[in-house]
Amino acid sequence: QVRLVESGGGLVQAGGSLRLSCVVSGSIWGINAMNWYRQVPGKQRELVATITTGGTTNYADSVKGRFTISRDRTKTTMYLQMNSLKVEDTDVYYCTAETATQHYWGQGTQVTVSS
Repeated sequence: QVRLVESGGGLVQAGGSLRLSCVVSGSIWGINAMNWYRQVPGKQRELVATITTGGTTNYADSVKGRFTISRDRTKTTMYLQMNSLKVEDTDVYYCTAETATQHYWGQGTQVTVSS
């Protein structure tokens, strides 16, 4: 079992920055990759960024050059640094962890970008 707790969301003006955090606990040894997704009701879910156990990162085209995914040395905390935020980045952001057989989700954290 893997548990994920996000934090760091909030209200920011367009052009500003936020850093989301995701604390991972439980059977973290089995995690192959961790992700940030975003979604609000009525909108399609979007995979924002991924980091693998080897440190490879990937980003959605919509956030490339503005967002950075990272993790600490212990691999128990993952981050999403979000710069140059746009109104369209407003969403609920979810931290997820993938093992060979399961895909775990956190509870989500709201990010609101005002114009």
